[in-house]
Amino acid sequence: MYAVIETGGKQFRVQEGDVFYVEKLDFNVGELVKIDQVLLVEKDGVVSIGTPVVAGATAVLKVVEHGKGEKIIVFKFKAKKNYRKKQGHRQPYTKVLVESLQA
Repeated sequence: MYAVIETGGKQFRVQEGDVFYVEKLDFNVGELVKIDQVLLVEKDGVVSIGTPVVAGATAVLKVVEHGKGEKIIVFKFKAKKNYRKKQGHRQPYTKVLVESLQA
């Protein structure tokens, strides 16, 4: 059984036991997060596609840890104008574990 869920403006294909990274969620480590935005569910070869979400389907995620991603450098400049701007950014993330999928 697998499902396609949406969280943080992105879609993820998940199964029970999967560990993956999502945009930062406002939950503490160890808490369970219930995701109702389930777009597709496959169970025993039968695929249910939502319009836009599958009715009654949920995914339960457990927050494993919070962190920040790799640093990226944003460098802006304008030629011949002596304008330079250097800025770094580290995107915050939440590492989650899929506890269960209910359809």
